[in-house]
Amino acid sequence: MAFVVTDACVRCKYTDCVAVCPVDCFREGPNFLAIDPDECIDCSLCVAECPVDAIFPGDEVPEQYRDYIVLNAELAKSWPPITERKAPPDDHAEWASVNHKIKLIER
Repeated sequence: MAFVVTDACVRCKYTDCVAVCPVDCFREGPNFLAIDPDECIDCSLCVAECPVDAIFPGDEVPEQYRDYIVLNAELAKSWPPITERKAPPDDHAEWASVNHKIKLIER
């Protein structure tokens, strides 16, 4: 099962994970990253690179973030690939510890 980007990424959008992905499975939205489950090879390199612990194996996503499994697959179909690291949004530090941000995802 593919890896899943969850709540901590919303409005933080660090892209350290993108730089280590060997298959370019990350997709970029305005304020969130998603993983294309059809492209992910389950290498787990991205997990250690995420400074806010937003990425989980699909079968280990915490219960409160299970909606992100379907959401990643959905968003990956319409968002473009991101293949290089970018600076996070200016206000990323303010959002890093905020929970329950799924409704803030801009499509």
